[in-house]
Amino acid sequence: MRHRRAVLPALALLLVTTAGCSSADDGASAAVPSPDAKVAQLCRTLDEVLPAEVDGENRDDPEPASALTAGWGGEAIILRCGVGQPPKMADPKVAGGNDPKAIAGGVDGVDWLMEEQDDGTHRFTTANREAYVEVRVSDGRDSTGVLVDLAPAVREAVPEGIAS
Repeated sequence: MRHRRAVLPALALLLVTTAGCSSADDGASAAVPSPDAKVAQLCRTLDEVLPAEVDGENRDDPEPASALTAGWGGEAIILRCGVGQPPKMADPKVAGGNDPKAIAGGVDGVDWLMEEQDDGTHRFTTANREAYVEVRVSDGRDSTGVLVDLAPAVREAVPEGIAS
């Protein structure tokens, strides 16, 4: 079951909101991906096994409510399942280790593209899985704990393979 609590209106200012949002939309928000049916089913399965707590933060899902998105600690940790392949994932500079803001690595059996964004946030996208799962960490925390906490659910719900 999904857990929700009120989120301070100021948190909404820290996220990119979807077009058409009004000032009444004061909670954390995340754009909901639009994957094909197979990937959407993998994402629903992932949603069912995600932990209630990640890196000390309680689950606090963004708006709009969707099995394709999850959050912990307001905007601190946002997960989106079924996103498209990040452009840097196919970039040979990243694979060769020449881009200091984007590196490939693995955490507890899950491969990730790890990117530092210009605003200081970090974006992690699964690699070598049948669905791309993106995790954004926005509050300057050590992201290792986030990935360690999410790895068991990703391994259980999203099989290894090539995302479509």
